[in-house]
Amino acid sequence: MQKMIFVNLPVKDLAAATRFYEAIGCVKNEQFSDHQASSMAWSDSIVFHLLTREYFATFTPRPVADARQATGMLIALSCDSREAVDAITEAAARAGGTADIRAPQDHGFMYSRAFADPDGHVFEPLWMNPDATFE
Repeated sequence: MQKMIFVNLPVKDLAAATRFYEAIGCVKNEQFSDHQASSMAWSDSIVFHLLTREYFATFTPRPVADARQATGMLIALSCDSREAVDAITEAAARAGGTADIRAPQDHGFMYSRAFADPDGHVFEPLWMNPDATFE
């Protein structure tokens, strides 16, 4: 079986969050989506499960964090080019997210930016030169 990553994210407005994730290139899987959740495929092996805050709370005995107030994780997304990094960041801003929550980072062999979704979850799209050597 292929290894996969399922990232479960609490969201305030499921419909708005679903539109946002579609705008950054995810595809909704209707089979695993309903009025409490949207299953959004980023790739064949990475899926974001957007869960209403109330539904998310049923999976944990701990309080549900507000990603606008604190950062619990940073989600890095590999991109095929610098242009793809820029495109997804700009799409995020157009779809209700916040682009460049920190300064873009350009190290020559690696380029990244950062954006937050409407609920404050932080993403770092990045491109790395596959021909770069590290010593």
